[in-house]
Amino acid sequence: MAALFRRRGAGRPGEWYYCLRHGTVEEGPECPAKDRFGPYGTREEAAHALDTARERETDWRNDPRWNDEPPGEGGDQDGGDGP
Repeated sequence: MAALFRRRGAGRPGEWYYCLRHGTVEEGPECPAKDRFGPYGTREEAAHALDTARERETDWRNDPRWNDEPPGEGGDQDGGDGP
């Protein structure tokens, strides 16, 4: 019986990942996918993965297309003085 999913071997040269578990940049996927961000095109991009994620989250939270409530109304999602 053939395996349904094959384990991917070593990563390709030039594929960079940021390992969330170890807080390190790795070339090719060394850690499981659940523990990493990437792939990135350069080591430098991978090193800034957490900054990139924070920026994207901020952009998403402030995007009016995804915000159902006008600013200043609703829940405590913005870190305000909620109950």
